[in-house]
Amino acid sequence: QVQLVESGGGLVQAGGSLRLSCASSGRTFSMHAMGWFRQAPGKEREFVARISSRDLRTYYAYSVTGRFRISRDNAKSTVYLQMNSLKAEDTAVYYCAAGRGAVAGSEFDEYDYWGQGTQVTVSA
Repeated sequence: QVQLVESGGGLVQAGGSLRLSCASSGRTFSMHAMGWFRQAPGKEREFVARISSRDLRTYYAYSVTGRFRISRDNAKSTVYLQMNSLKAEDTAVYYCAAGRGAVAGSEFDEYDYWGQGTQVTVSA
């Protein structure tokens, strides 16, 4: 069982930065690909970024490429999302998720474990 807890959300002005963290209590963190998703009010949940478990390959949604960076520290069982140059349209609840295996794609049904989410609000 993998339990995930996000932190680091908050209110920031457009152009600012935030760093989200997602800590896992499970012993198998290093075996799972990890992803970040977000859901804005009235919209469906969407993929943001993912990172594989071993070779640390990353992949980003087009809307955040060049502004966001996903990373992980397997020794700390934590995955991070550094968000720079934030825009009002980045406002959403951000969720981290653990994939079924070492590699996972961008579809949320490829992820078995989810955190409770953390709110990010970007003021224009």
